[in-house]
Amino acid sequence: MSPLLLGVRHHGPGSARAVRAALDAAKPAAVLIEGPPEGDALLGLAADPAMRPPVALLAHAADDPGRAAFWPLAGFSPEWIAIRWAQEAGVPVRFMDLPAAHTLARREDGDGEEPASVRVDPLAVLAETAGYDDPERWWEDVVEHRGTGAVPDPLAAFEALGEAMGALREAYGDGGHARDLVREAHMRQRMRAARREFGDAYAVVCGAWHVPALRAKATAAADKALLTGLPKVKVETTWVPWTHRRLARAGGYGAGITSPGWYAHLFEARDRPVERWLTKVAGLLREEDRQVSSAHVIEAVRLAGTLAAMRGRPLAGLTETLEAVRAVMCDGSEVPLALIEDRLVVGDVLGEVPDTAPVVPLQRDLTRRQRSLRLKPEAQDRELELDLRKEADAAKSLLLHRLRLLGIDWGIPAASRGSTGTFRETWRLRWEPELSVRVAEAGIWGTTVLAAATAKAEADAAGAGELGEVTALAERCLLAGLSEALPAVLRALADRAALDTDVARLAKALPALARSLRYGDVRGTDAAALGTVAAGLAERICVALPPACAAGLDADAAAELRGHVDGVHGAVGLLADADEGLRERWSAVLGSLAVRESVPGLIRGRAVRLLLDDGRLPDEETARLMGLALSPAGDPADAAGWIEGFAGGSSGGGTLLVHDARLLGLIDSWLTGVPERAFTDVLPLLRRTFGAYEPGVKRTLGELVRRGPGGPARARAGAGAGAEGFGRELDEVRADAVVGLVRMLLSPAGGVGVA
Repeated sequence: MSPLLLGVRHHGPGSARAVRAALDAAKPAAVLIEGPPEGDALLGLAADPAMRPPVALLAHAADDPGRAAFWPLAGFSPEWIAIRWAQEAGVPVRFMDLPAAHTLARREDGDGEEPASVRVDPLAVLAETAGYDDPERWWEDVVEHRGTGAVPDPLAAFEALGEAMGALREAYGDGGHARDLVREAHMRQRMRAARREFGDAYAVVCGAWHVPALRAKATAAADKALLTGLPKVKVETTWVPWTHRRLARAGGYGAGITSPGWYAHLFEARDRPVERWLTKVAGLLREEDRQVSSAHVIEAVRLAGTLAAMRGRPLAGLTETLEAVRAVMCDGSEVPLALIEDRLVVGDVLGEVPDTAPVVPLQRDLTRRQRSLRLKPEAQDRELELDLRKEADAAKSLLLHRLRLLGIDWGIPAASRGSTGTFRETWRLRWEPELSVRVAEAGIWGTTVLAAATAKAEADAAGAGELGEVTALAERCLLAGLSEALPAVLRALADRAALDTDVARLAKALPALARSLRYGDVRGTDAAALGTVAAGLAERICVALPPACAAGLDADAAAELRGHVDGVHGAVGLLADADEGLRERWSAVLGSLAVRESVPGLIRGRAVRLLLDDGRLPDEETARLMGLALSPAGDPADAAGWIEGFAGGSSGGGTLLVHDARLLGLIDSWLTGVPERAFTDVLPLLRRTFGAYEPGVKRTLGELVRRGPGGPARARAGAGAGAEGFGRELDEVRADAVVGLVRMLLSPAGGVGVA
């Protein structure tokens, strides 16, 4: 007599049904399952009602949580069915694969598998032998679609599959999976231990590929020799939630499936799976406001069955059902079909793990905060709108910002669809299983989210290499409410600001500090200390910027400094409330840049525009400076740069030219006087400037230029002729007709019943 070897396909619903039938028939005294033995102590949690697959056994190096591996299990996985069967039958169940301590150590040493291109895919070989070009379709035909009824011999399928794998192993050896020889040696050792304890009355559930190796005669000494000297690390294990979407990728078994949602349906639907599936599809499409009736479902069932019969399949598979859905329910469109594939074929089912599962203290604190704030982790994307004036929303924002600082990107900031004020935030939430590893990694910084984020911020400040990194960190600390970390961050900020002499880096750092002060005001955070640092930084920029701009810059360097000038100008606007003299000093800097001939035209033009927008430069002086910059004696390329800086498309320059005929006339006159050869050189710059304008602005400018010099002025003067589109004089009769409507619109009663 020999032990019962049940070779399965990982995450195969047909294999899961067959395993349950075989175990019911054989009633073994113990069950061994492919998986790391470190998880034996956690198997009891599978019986907890709070444990809901899909879940995964997570093993990570104790001193390096980032080095981790997952062994995922779905509700339709044969291994999960075997675990639950053993627990219900009251018999021992254990894992038997190579310990994770060796697996993770091999990853550290870089001792991995052969390249994927030389490995053998057993299912693909068997499918090709049977005349199939798709392994998934072959597996559905021979296993998934033939196991729904009563099976006379529940072990026959396993015997046939074992024989097929034996032939493959004879032909291909390890098939390019050299590591499997070591794993199988350890499996045989665990089987010997089980034989000493239970005799041969035990069952083994493993990948079908391993069955021939476990049946083969091998000595204990030979297996021990294979396992001797393997590297080893200390590991910790736990259960973590998994998702159907993640089952679609290779996991700890090195196996993934393309349609976990479809497989889950096949496992749960004991009869009429196609009809039930197409009913689900119809329900989803109705939720998306598509017109799908019962007649569509009936016709789709008929078409799927017809396609299966034409192709010689025992039952309509996923291919046939999707083709029927596309033709009958989607009118041939791929758009709704993509939705079906995403929601139903793959799916976003997220498993659950009981609170009694071992986790790092940081994970427990995070779980408590998620529950108290009613932020449930979900596998699908979810948008979260927060109003920071509300206490609960502010607490959610702090948690998400602290997690991001720890590298746990559960939430990603998104553009708000409503107000753009600083009291609103929009987040896009999505919980991925890998975040459990990130939480374990972050556990080295503290036992609570607040303590860990504070320690991480202090360490990042100490290790920052550039001023910009520290200013960005200061902003993140304020967003996350890490007041205890701010002193260390500010010390690092002051130290680096005092030593940094690069005006570009100083100018790049100032906007982040200004934003930090603004966010501090909104969130009630004490950011006063940042004001002192920011003021000192602004003073240094005011002193160093003019010489830096006059240092013979090339085009790229001038464009970079022009961006920094914009950033500093915005920051000064935020800081000037606390220091009005700063605005005056900055205006003096812009005035110096505007008149220095050694400063590139791009920066001079931008300085003039900023002064004009602030009301610190009269229109006459603006026109004079533009006339000087566009003088025929000047360099055309420099003049084109001046225009780009002054009237760049992103700064509203087009609107300014529409409403100021004098400035437009100056540009027009200069442009018509540029020599032909020089015009070819400056054309790309001009196209970049004017091409960024909105279509309406470009159309209006073209009309104004078409009228020629003086056209707009004459229109505004109204000398005997009205402006284009208007009459010479007011038409009082037509004007009186709208008086009643105007009164209604402007009435205090909201425009109701006012004559």
